Amino acid sequence: MTVDTEQGGLLASIQTRYPQGYAVVDVETSGLSPSSHRVLQVAISQVAPDGTTERNWSTLLDPGCDPGPVHVHGLTRQRLAGSPQFVDVAAQVSELVGGRILVAHNAQFDWRFLAAEARRSNAPLAVDSRLCTMALTRLLDLPLPNLKLESVAAYWSVRQLAAHDAVDDTRVLVEVLRHSLASADRLGLALPLSPCDGPPPTVYPATSTRIPCRWAYPGRWTPPGPLVQGMKVVFTGATRLPRETLAARATSAGLDVMNSASSKTSVVVCPDPSYRTRKLDTARSHGTPIVSEEQFLRLVADVAPGRDKTTSAASVEPRAASTVPSAPSGLPASVLTPPGRLAGRRVLVLGGPHPEAAAVRTRIAMAGGQVAVNFTASVTDVVVLDGGEADPRWHRGQTAGLSVLDPVTLDHVTVLMPGPAGTATVLGDGTPRTVSAPLETSPVVMPRGAVMDLPPCVEWSLSVRWADGGEATAEVDVVAFVTDDEEEVGDDGDFVFFNAPTHHSAAVELQFDLASEVLVSVRLDCLPPRTRRVILAAAIPDGLTFSDVGPIELTLRDEDGATVAHATLDAATEEQSLVLAVVYQRGDAWRFRVVGQGYACGLGALAVRHGVDVDE
Repeated sequence: MTVDTEQGGLLASIQTRYPQGYAVVDVETSGLSPSSHRVLQVAISQVAPDGTTERNWSTLLDPGCDPGPVHVHGLTRQRLAGSPQFVDVAAQVSELVGGRILVAHNAQFDWRFLAAEARRSNAPLAVDSRLCTMALTRLLDLPLPNLKLESVAAYWSVRQLAAHDAVDDTRVLVEVLRHSLASADRLGLALPLSPCDGPPPTVYPATSTRIPCRWAYPGRWTPPGPLVQGMKVVFTGATRLPRETLAARATSAGLDVMNSASSKTSVVVCPDPSYRTRKLDTARSHGTPIVSEEQFLRLVADVAPGRDKTTSAASVEPRAASTVPSAPSGLPASVLTPPGRLAGRRVLVLGGPHPEAAAVRTRIAMAGGQVAVNFTASVTDVVVLDGGEADPRWHRGQTAGLSVLDPVTLDHVTVLMPGPAGTATVLGDGTPRTVSAPLETSPVVMPRGAVMDLPPCVEWSLSVRWADGGEATAEVDVVAFVTDDEEEVGDDGDFVFFNAPTHHSAAVELQFDLASEVLVSVRLDCLPPRTRRVILAAAIPDGLTFSDVGPIELTLRDEDGATVAHATLDAATEEQSLVLAVVYQRGDAWRFRVVGQGYACGLGALAVRHGVDVDE
């Protein structure tokens, strides 16, 4: 356990705008589920409103279970042995974070794990809100290759010394926070705070550590034959031997131990097949064999040889990985290749009546530019139409030194200020400091109706953003429908919306970290059978239309936060609901389509259209 103190400082304007204290946190864990996995290391830095680091504290924890992905965090059983358990330090953790804003990179993850450990220890944490530095980075719209901590740190010239070590990650996060607060202050932004409320997480026994299986999947098991190496095994219920022991025997025999049942599960092990668990319900729905613990122990003692994936893979010439997503199908090559003279530029259109502004945004997209809906750190140019000078974002653009484009030719007219490229006031102490030149990312710019094949990746996020002020006068409800190929939901649980933000399969989740953005997370590998399509839509309250909202900006990112595609929709004028995009499977490939189809009806009618039973 370590404790020390440091000093720092921020400009008075930053302290005035953001007067709260912070608890910057990082945890290393034995897995990804706070309900069943455990915290192995925690580090906390208390930061005052003026940027002063008041106290640093950290400790290793020995939860008495498998530490999980040692290749990631390096925390072996031997290293953790003799460390305190969370219950031993719960009071210290509570005192360090109490009454402060909890700050972390992917703060929802760290908060859920700390809340779960606090519940096990019967020591609830007095934290009202959290600040996610990933969400803050999205709000600032920094030109980054992805949203990983290493990329954000590199942008701010913060050196990482030991990635995935909670102590060093917290040190880096403190500096990232200070730089981000200074940048947010210059842009006049409110921090994207999320409440730490709701019921405490349910806590379960630890799940089996997922160890990659070297044997190819041979299919389901057919009794009374032997199990074959590579078969997928799932454990459920209270077994006589510890779950960890059974999983170790299965892995040693060459079986693939899974934590959830699916159509590919070969066998489910349960001490009493009459139990009612989700895993057993799934197994029964797929006709998967269920065996007792004693039967499994006999079977695992004589497992038949399987096919070694590493040997067979060596004889197959690997396909070169594509670093650039394929162009939307059915579009003229001139739309995306060459990328256009505004490629790499991010343009904000201010003022003008909606039809005129929409036409300008369309021309920007056709020239390869990304259309912004808010003034952020990555905006490079503005187009000013009638009345645009009265928009508060115009005055921010004047201060930032943006280029002004002619609304007809899109040629540069003037530069508002010199705007030193590659410099920024990064510490908030008023001293400009040179930072690395922003990386010019070039995601595919997709017009309405465009389709693209998704690169190999199972976890995607779609940012749906609209103007935070200016044109926007209505709140936007973003929803998702998990449907079959006929675009019909299986039941009402396939409708994901504000009051039910997570699909029961965990395949789709809505996150509301930012005031004018909803982040839609989609896990393709979790989608239930026969529901291989996710329809994303938006709606606004009665009495308003999307012409009152202005453009809707879509940003598609992969699991690392790298931007793959960008689209801005101006299609709707008098409509109250709008289908934004669809993620769907075609053969073995997954695709992303930008739709932009509006309807002169509200959210209820749109839900009924997709088979949801809506109460009148």
